[in-house]
Amino acid sequence: MSLAPAIQIAESTDASTVPAALAAPALGRPYWAGVLLAFATTCIAIGIIWDISWHVSIGRDTFWTPAHLVIQLGGILGGCVSGWLAFRCTFLGGAEERAASVGILGARAPLGAWVAMWGAVAMITSAPFDDWWHNAYGLDVKIISPPHVLLGVGMLGISLGALLLGLAHQNRANDAMGDGLFIYIGGIFLTLGSVFVMEFTTPNLQHAALFYEVCAATFTMRLVALSVAGRISWPATRAAAVYLVLQGMMTWILPLFPAHPKLAPIFHPVTHMVPPAFPLLLVFPAFAIDLVLRKTGADWSGLRRIALACALGVGFVAVFFASQWLFSAFLLTPYADNWFFAGNRYWGYASTPGRFARDFWCVTAGAPNYHPFNAPAVALSWALAAGGAWIGLVWGGWMRKVRR
Repeated sequence: MSLAPAIQIAESTDASTVPAALAAPALGRPYWAGVLLAFATTCIAIGIIWDISWHVSIGRDTFWTPAHLVIQLGGILGGCVSGWLAFRCTFLGGAEERAASVGILGARAPLGAWVAMWGAVAMITSAPFDDWWHNAYGLDVKIISPPHVLLGVGMLGISLGALLLGLAHQNRANDAMGDGLFIYIGGIFLTLGSVFVMEFTTPNLQHAALFYEVCAATFTMRLVALSVAGRISWPATRAAAVYLVLQGMMTWILPLFPAHPKLAPIFHPVTHMVPPAFPLLLVFPAFAIDLVLRKTGADWSGLRRIALACALGVGFVAVFFASQWLFSAFLLTPYADNWFFAGNRYWGYASTPGRFARDFWCVTAGAPNYHPFNAPAVALSWALAAGGAWIGLVWGGWMRKVRR
């Protein structure tokens, strides 16, 4: 084994210093691996939404539920694909493939494969941890628990690994296949982010300060990074549309299957799988972000980057507030109580919404107490969005240079 540093990159990731051979579309062999990792992340996204629905519709009767198996399929597939890429690049790859890879402890693989590999390890480790946690402490009170945090880190790793593989193909080949792969994985990346803030984004909370603060901290960075890194037109808007369709499909399909609670106490009658609430309208702030970045050029250094991040923060909060505030008011009306919008249909068997099911919980006396979206909350949401936008500009700029 070489005594060189444990982690070394064969060449600079900057396009200006990459050998001409690496820029050729012929080096798009890892594209199939990106497609398989995209399928793995799709399994994870579908499985985690299905699992949440299973918990609130049926309860956790066993670890071996279909939803858990789909999640672990995504983790195992991601690990196997990444492991094969590492084996191929290390032992079977030619000079071009080795030059387009990252070395760690003598082994070589694309950067995305290394990230996905660590994500797979975290996901698979979380499975027995989650089973032990439930046996020791019973049902989850909230989505975020220690084993779920480990699971989330693993899912983030696999989705980032898939995103990096898609980026490498996009940045080398600059073709429609790479663009499409990047946009699709970007949509999965947004979906996974939305899952872990789901308990803060129900329609009843969408006039509360907490909702806008959480969304500003969660989505602005992702949307800006996708917009900067994408080479296709309107990349953040397209990725947000993928998220809208994917989570919308889960909202529409899950209630088609019958389900009955198996654990007590049962406060709310359930006869079918409980769907997630209608997806957030991220496509509108994504469009605003794409539009601003199209108008400002590509020079985002120093103070200009800070000013642009502040402007993007204003754009996200203003557009997201305008669209989601009005739409959430509609979701709480009887007009939204149908299969498409799933209004008032997202309550699990252990929920006790009572007479507050159609109320905003920050304005109704006696309802769960959340702070309203007032001036201090607007300022905090803008600060979180601006900070996320600055990180997204830096991260997205780096992602435009990923070629291995």
